[in-house]
Amino acid sequence: MTDRKNRFVALIITLLFGYLGLHKFYLNRNAAGILYFLFCWTFIPAILAIFDFIFLATMSDLRFDEEYNRDTVCM
Repeated sequence: MTDRKNRFVALIITLLFGYLGLHKFYLNRNAAGILYFLFCWTFIPAILAIFDFIFLATMSDLRFDEEYNRDTVCM
């Protein structure tokens, strides 16, 4: 059984540590997290994290569960 991801926690991680890609690791997007971390010195991940934050903030709970909690959604 995998742990359910929480959208509010993802938002907080994105807001505070998005420039390092920690939110990508939390959401099991490890390849993207590594790229964010490797290029954090360019500030490009910081700009992308702003878009990620907006995307997560405007996403519905159902869409979030379909995207990030696929293994734990009850059918």
